[in-house]
Amino acid sequence: MARILIIEDEEPIRRVLKRILNEENDHFKIDEAVDGKVGFDAVNAEDYDLVLCDIKMPKKDGLEVLEQAKKQGISSPFIMLTGHGNIQTAVEAMKLGAYDFIPKPPDLNRLLISVRNALETKHLSVENVQLKKRIAKAYEMVGDSKALSNVFSMIDKVAPTQARVLITGPNGTGKELVAHQIHQKSERNKQALIEVNCAAIPSELIESELFGHVKGSFTSAVKDRKGKFEAADGGTLFLDEIGDLSMGAQAKVLRALQENKIQRVGSDKDLSVDVRILAATNKDLEKEIAEGRFREDLYHRLAVIVIRVPPLKDRLEDIPLLCDHFIQQIANKDGLVAKKIQPNALKKLKEYPWTGNIRELRNVLERLMILGDNPITIENIEQFASK
Repeated sequence: MARILIIEDEEPIRRVLKRILNEENDHFKIDEAVDGKVGFDAVNAEDYDLVLCDIKMPKKDGLEVLEQAKKQGISSPFIMLTGHGNIQTAVEAMKLGAYDFIPKPPDLNRLLISVRNALETKHLSVENVQLKKRIAKAYEMVGDSKALSNVFSMIDKVAPTQARVLITGPNGTGKELVAHQIHQKSERNKQALIEVNCAAIPSELIESELFGHVKGSFTSAVKDRKGKFEAADGGTLFLDEIGDLSMGAQAKVLRALQENKIQRVGSDKDLSVDVRILAATNKDLEKEIAEGRFREDLYHRLAVIVIRVPPLKDRLEDIPLLCDHFIQQIANKDGLVAKKIQPNALKKLKEYPWTGNIRELRNVLERLMILGDNPITIENIEQFASK
């Protein structure tokens, strides 16, 4: 049910607007404010899906209400109404953040179209915020061990900068979580974080994936296509498993980092890009350099800051928190009851080698949630942890 506020000092106009809105949708909950001060207090107190606001009012005019509401971060869309409309006032209202500007008496069709569109915009905005919260939750890092605290400290220091970061560590330790945390805490967090798994893309396609291509540049290039560098323009590009990048692609990535320019495959036209690079690898890149499989100059471009993500064996004290986190996550995802773990079973989990690190622990807990007892016993651990 949409909540709408009408801020209008003329009672007959409030009555007409309310009737129009009720005829459009009798499920609207409509509040009224008799002047700008009352209206501003109302938008401060309640979360409205839409505000219809007159401009010329006593105590506080509509433009003041709009300006102060936007300064306070109020996200409700404002449709401004005025019987003294002119282009200058309309432009000022739009600059202050108004969704629309409609002269009085309002054209019925235009008003209703504007109301529908504004409510849809608000709905999409709310969905977007909720989606971002779910994504942030999905990439949450859990633990309070000293080893993980060092990682948190590095993230907090490097995230606000534009420095390139190389994230190292064994498979399954959560290197992608570090990349997401850096992006979310950076000034680029309103733009996209684009991920590329360099190990999952065939070497003959990786350059097209990263830099795009022009129509006809190879057999299956039936149209122009943007690459990941262009998609990440203004945001962050996360090159996962960078150690598996082909030497040819390494040379092009190096040029992109040096010049902030790329060329699509099959084109000689330079395209400027503004991208922050985060890279991750489970390989020893210095060894790869010594054996001729990785460019030393690219390594030094990428490794401005190096964050090493510890294996689970170096942060065993985090296992109880990780178990609680994953059990609740699995229960929410699959509609299961969150199970408890007996103390001796939890101790057994701490003794397990965890060669697959956090990823292996989560997989084991998913098996235990589906197949184990409640509470989970040491016998369940012995039965399912090694399968």
